[in-house]
Amino acid sequence: MEFVWFDPIMIRNFIYAIFGVLVGMFSSIGTYKLVNRTTRFDIPNELEKGNLAVGVVVGGIFIMIGLIVGLIIGMSLN
Repeated sequence: MEFVWFDPIMIRNFIYAIFGVLVGMFSSIGTYKLVNRTTRFDIPNELEKGNLAVGVVVGGIFIMIGLIVGLIIGMSLN
């Protein structure tokens, strides 16, 4: 069996991975902005004050980004 560099299935999976990462990034940015608008406080100001709870929430958003990107790349390039 020969290895083909431009296999249509491989190219489709690569495009799926790129598209999935972009969708994941935009959805996580949108989630951050939605949380910032719906709460009674401003997240950047609270982070400057050293509010640990807000830092945990923002850290959870970054973990969400990592999980989304990791799962999409792992599933599409498998």
